[in-house]
Amino acid sequence: MTDTSAPTAAQIHDRLAHPVVDADGHFMELMPLLDDAIVSDLEATGGRELRDRYLAQPIRAFDTVAFDADRSDPAIRRAWPAMSAWWGNPVSDARDRATAHLPRLLYDRLDEIGVDLMLTYPSWALGFLAGPESDLRAPVCRAVNAYTARLFAPYRDRLRPAALIPMDDPGVAAAEIDHAVAHLGHSLVLLAGYAPRSVGGPTDGPGLRLDMFGLDSEADYDPVWEACRRNRVAPVFHSSLQSHHPARSVSNYVYNHIGGLAHAHEALCKALYMGGVYRRFPDLRFGYLEGGVMWGASLLADLVGHWEKRGSRAIASLDPDRLDVSAVMGLLHRYGTDEMIAQADRIEDWLHRRPGRPAQTDEFVAAAVADPDDIIAPLARRSYFGCEADDPLVPLAFGLRIADRPVSLRPMLGTDVGHWDAPTMSGVLPEAYEAVDEGRMDPGQMEQFVFSNAVRLHGGLNPSFFEGTPCEKEAAEVLA
Repeated sequence: MTDTSAPTAAQIHDRLAHPVVDADGHFMELMPLLDDAIVSDLEATGGRELRDRYLAQPIRAFDTVAFDADRSDPAIRRAWPAMSAWWGNPVSDARDRATAHLPRLLYDRLDEIGVDLMLTYPSWALGFLAGPESDLRAPVCRAVNAYTARLFAPYRDRLRPAALIPMDDPGVAAAEIDHAVAHLGHSLVLLAGYAPRSVGGPTDGPGLRLDMFGLDSEADYDPVWEACRRNRVAPVFHSSLQSHHPARSVSNYVYNHIGGLAHAHEALCKALYMGGVYRRFPDLRFGYLEGGVMWGASLLADLVGHWEKRGSRAIASLDPDRLDVSAVMGLLHRYGTDEMIAQADRIEDWLHRRPGRPAQTDEFVAAAVADPDDIIAPLARRSYFGCEADDPLVPLAFGLRIADRPVSLRPMLGTDVGHWDAPTMSGVLPEAYEAVDEGRMDPGQMEQFVFSNAVRLHGGLNPSFFEGTPCEKEAAEVLA
């Protein structure tokens, strides 16, 4: 039963001394129309061959209604695909469902929802970042980007759609960023969070690894980050490991979904940092959507802890050549068993074995870490974490202490409207504001959560990002 005495989203918005930016809203594509647009675009740009290859794809997008429901099917058990997001969209309120499909209706309802500016990401089309054959991803994503640019063109003052950028090839990714911004008018990009690569050979069979771009990539991804800088767009990610995790469940979506995005973001952020991307591109800010913020706190603490014990100076203390074998053997003769003493020569030879030695012993060298601040500052200031309204851990992000330093991370509200975890659109802002009502978050922290952190992410390279929006004045004050 609805509590009629509770304040509405619009009433809560009116209490705030600042606007509300939804850093991760969603729209739900009307897939028959999007499919037609993709087919038409592919035929126009690549001919019938490209169109027909797309049409032959067994799965062309995520569909939470029609899916392989019989998980006991032998073919399913052999392939062991992760159980997908079945029944993933609310259906109890036809108006909310229509709002998710219809940009004009969503635009008309933004005041009711309590949002001044919604950054809108696709839903089912997210599958195109990884779903089709790798050389189809870029033309399909380009077709999606053209469609969404047209669809949202009348509403861009309050609804800002994102362009999908596949990351299989860094040169292609950079070109797609250029095209999305210069030719389609996008100011918001969503990059794939990894690129699948085949590994193995004729003796051990093919396998799969996920290229996270910053570390061990055979390709140089710096042109992608340079394209982001050139086009003044923040690289934002929304990928999940739930389909690729070795421990994925073939039958249980909840099992796969929990941690799926957080684990993907942690792996990516860790690779970007350890691979020196944060260092080489100090003006870039990175957005990681829908995975919460606590994975960031854990990663930050782990990186500092590992650097203190295995970093540039500390690693030398673990060099096997520094072991005083004679001293160890003296203690063995004094305290060892008869068997150990009888085998003392073998044990001494084993302790003297030649150690392997990497060409670079400082694994933090690409990040140029000299003290904990070199880890904390870039990750805490330039990483932005999309969080849902009901995430009880968001307040903790403002009061961390790492390496005896106060640390505040940068969470952002993502309403996730149109998806199962936002059952009613008008209930999202009240849910977020409960943290203030209950004393878990103060008004200043709420302002960062629902407004200024999103402003800093997207306005850092592009101060004009918010021009022409209802929050133009307030965003300029934040960026100033």
